[in-house]
Amino acid sequence: MSKTKYSDKVQDKLGKVMHEFKEGKLKSSSGDKVTDRKQAVAIGISEAREEGLKVPSKGKSKNK
Repeated sequence: MSKTKYSDKVQDKLGKVMHEFKEGKLKSSSGDKVTDRKQAVAIGISEAREEGLKVPSKGKSKNK
């Protein structure tokens, strides 16, 4: 599994989102509590994109 290197600002954003996830405070758009780590990362990347931060394109998913 390759690790994608994000910019420092994006990594800061992901760090904050993962902190919320670990505390159990991260909510999805529907208002449900997020319980999956991959979903938490996806939310962090999505929020970073919304803020206009530079994030690599999605690419193809290896886990199907």
